[in-house]
Amino acid sequence: MELKDVTKNLRDQNSYRLEQRFKEMMRTNPRYRNLDKENQKLILDLISRERRKSMQGIKTSGYTIRQELYHLYQDRIKLGLTYHDLDQIKELLESFKD
Repeated sequence: MELKDVTKNLRDQNSYRLEQRFKEMMRTNPRYRNLDKENQKLILDLISRERRKSMQGIKTSGYTIRQELYHLYQDRIKLGLTYHDLDQIKELLESFKD
């Protein structure tokens, strides 16, 4: 399971199902095992924020992704994010565009 599978049909899923799919991806995909609990919570917050936007009919643009990444890069030391974590978060944000 990949991040695109988690964010597929984002508008039609409730928050409980999103969290279930995310946790399933974390268990089954060894690529994302480097993310600790705080980083997982950060990613779930990003997913739920994008879900709320999609429910209102707001689509994710490239500008929104760059703006979100800019803030994450600024706070990466405080949040404890590595560059690898940031690359994975970027991939997640890119999956919202589709």
